[in-house]
Amino acid sequence: MSTTPYQRLSLHGHRLAGAGGLRAEVRAFVAEEIAAGRWSPRCDNWLIGWDPAFSERLAARGWAGMTIPAEYGGQEAGALARFVVTEELLAAGAPVAAHWIADRQTAPQLLGFGTEGQKRRFLPEIAAGRTYFALGMSEPDSGSDLASVRTRAERTDGGWRVTGRKIWTSGAHRAHYLTALVRTTLRDEATGRHDGLSQLILDLADPGIEVRPIRLLNGEAHFAEVVIEDVFVPDAMVLGEIGQGWRQINAELAYERSGPERVLSTAPLLLAHLDEIAARGGTADPVGLGLALARLSALRGLTASVAVELTGGHAPDVAAALAKDLGTRFEGDVVDVVRRSSPAGRPEDANSAETERLLRQAVLQQPGFTLRGGTTEILRGVVTRGMGLR
Repeated sequence: MSTTPYQRLSLHGHRLAGAGGLRAEVRAFVAEEIAAGRWSPRCDNWLIGWDPAFSERLAARGWAGMTIPAEYGGQEAGALARFVVTEELLAAGAPVAAHWIADRQTAPQLLGFGTEGQKRRFLPEIAAGRTYFALGMSEPDSGSDLASVRTRAERTDGGWRVTGRKIWTSGAHRAHYLTALVRTTLRDEATGRHDGLSQLILDLADPGIEVRPIRLLNGEAHFAEVVIEDVFVPDAMVLGEIGQGWRQINAELAYERSGPERVLSTAPLLLAHLDEIAARGGTADPVGLGLALARLSALRGLTASVAVELTGGHAPDVAAALAKDLGTRFEGDVVDVVRRSSPAGRPEDANSAETERLLRQAVLQQPGFTLRGGTTEILRGVVTRGMGLR
């Protein structure tokens, strides 16, 4: 089997060089999918590529729920094996959005903090690629300052009454459940701004929840506003401990911020452009392109090292914040590198057309890269505090 430019990039130093067999399996599967016309590669497809049938096909091969223990329907393969599979899927621009958040983030959160009942209810369905979760973190007027959330949960018989709003909630208009960060103690009653927060699992089919898709300039809707009006959440759907939401959410963010999706959103564009250069010979910006490939290699090493830490049961929040900051800025820079590297008057062939198609997609998605998952300013604050510099 021939290799793509991505597979030819060195993996030395990542402790992943021995994963060639698994990589080959994923590459063969991807090639079969594309040849059958089931989907076309897209930039940022881990966010915009919502394809439930594809998620179930992945799950049937054991490539969803890879970190979930076998007793809950998972593969128990570990974070490194999952890293290899997701890296290959992202590089191929595969439509993984439907199961992505549940597999990446909700499953580890349930394993770390969920009740036995919650694990038995949700984890097998996540591993099967059939149940989708959204993350209820950001709120209007709160930005990336999660400690300022105002969605309120008040105690009632057998559970909690929740009222509030969440915004920029990825995939909420298509997901089944929302893990929401809520305030169970008023801030003036708590001892600190990070106290009094809890996590609840909300059923998005509840009639008290209105999900409003947010249309982008291109007419697509990948984010939503979630309006919650006096929704009852039973005690059985409290995730973790009441009042421990801040500690739990910080453990969760290590999974959200550190994965290869924070580096590879524009990888399909970069790789298509490399194929274009190989076909015609030469580039208008060899230095810029060379630096981009060097950065990609280094960032793959960084994200792989975080996967190693997660495998060891650690929550490397500082390394995760650093990976997200450096990775998302790189993703945006790829767009500019490809623009500079593509000379005017190039031949109109299939390789050039593919680069142009992916470039248009990447330009539309580029503004969100450094915002989602924590802004650059927030991330640098996390790194600075973690290094004892502030």
